[in-house]
Amino acid sequence: MHLNNQKNRYTLLLAIIISLYACAGNEGGGDRAQMCKTRYENADKEFKAGHYGKVKEPLEEILNLCIGTGYMEQTQFLLAESYFNLEEWLEARGEYGSFVNNFPSSPYIETAEFRKAISSFNMEYNVARDESNTTQAMKDFERFASNYPDSPLIDSVKYYQNLLLERKAEHDYMVAKLYLKMDHPQASVIYLKEFLDLYPNSKRRPEALFLLISSYADLDQFETARTYVEEAKKTIPETLKDKNEKIADLEKYIAKTEQEFQAKIAKEQKKKLKEKEEAAAEAE
Repeated sequence: MHLNNQKNRYTLLLAIIISLYACAGNEGGGDRAQMCKTRYENADKEFKAGHYGKVKEPLEEILNLCIGTGYMEQTQFLLAESYFNLEEWLEARGEYGSFVNNFPSSPYIETAEFRKAISSFNMEYNVARDESNTTQAMKDFERFASNYPDSPLIDSVKYYQNLLLERKAEHDYMVAKLYLKMDHPQASVIYLKEFLDLYPNSKRRPEALFLLISSYADLDQFETARTYVEEAKKTIPETLKDKNEKIADLEKYIAKTEQEFQAKIAKEQKKKLKEKEEAAAEAE
């Protein structure tokens, strides 16, 4: 019985405490909204003055303290803009992403999606290593183009997409070049043929063609190498420095490699013939 009474007293006390907090919250609602308004206005003033680093912490506090006051949307956007202006691209992309997810009907949504993609584009990458940031940026721009096909920003989107495509082309070209350097011409050929299909407008296309010709010569596929020489003559613009000299050097390389290959074949045939004659002599 004593335990039941004690339990009832605790329950009543808890109910009173909850009731008091609720009343305090209701009475202070106006004060909290005013506090949030003041904090946002101060942060906005600092942002407009160019003090982007100074406003990050106050904006984070507003996001934590002012849920339900009507200041979340502009605060989230201003925080993303602060990171963007500070060129802290990883953080900027994250904040724009949160904004896009939380406020899909906002008048700032198109700007947020575009700057999210720009942030992805500017994130650190190494062309010889990980391509994940390049791939992510391409997806972000593709999403923007799909969501806003009539946007005045579409020309800018296409500009960045071309730059990203050139990044991927550069990566694939470097891989093909590495394979050839490691004496794997067959792997180099696979990469280079795919390169020519995927990146017809790449600035690396002439070099890729030259490398492909060398790779085929190294594989003793001389006719195929000469076919690509003819393609190089037709498709590579005359404005390319030393175009004719490079093609002439490749033609000499093919001829030299083929001559060495024929000499090797002749030597092997002569060796086999000699072995055959010696075997016949021993049999007698």
